[in-house]
Amino acid sequence: MKAKYQSVLDLGEKLNIQNGDVKEEGGKLKINGTAKTQYEKNLLWDEIKRVGGENPTDLVADIKVEDTSVFAYHTVEKGETLGKIAKQYYGNPSKYTAIFKANGNILKNPDVIHPGQELVIPNL
Repeated sequence: MKAKYQSVLDLGEKLNIQNGDVKEEGGKLKINGTAKTQYEKNLLWDEIKRVGGENPTDLVADIKVEDTSVFAYHTVEKGETLGKIAKQYYGNPSKYTAIFKANGNILKNPDVIHPGQELVIPNL
């Protein structure tokens, strides 16, 4: 069972999921832990569904979220725009205004962001 969901466990390790616990019980894999943000929790669930299908019957997961005040945190990389970042997190580049507003303390112009800036990606 663990082998089937190894990519989920690897992702949990990469995301540094806290209080992680994995055990096989009654023919099911039970996974518990705490993700930093809702976005990281969503990434884990996306991987669970990719491996086990939309409603896996061989896995039970209880993933909590440490910081529910934001959707995610993002470190700007070279070549990114707020539109590209909005598309990554929300699937819609026009939602860049929400990111701009949430980061008014460090951004003065939505067209000017710099590599290394740590942005708050707000809940919509």
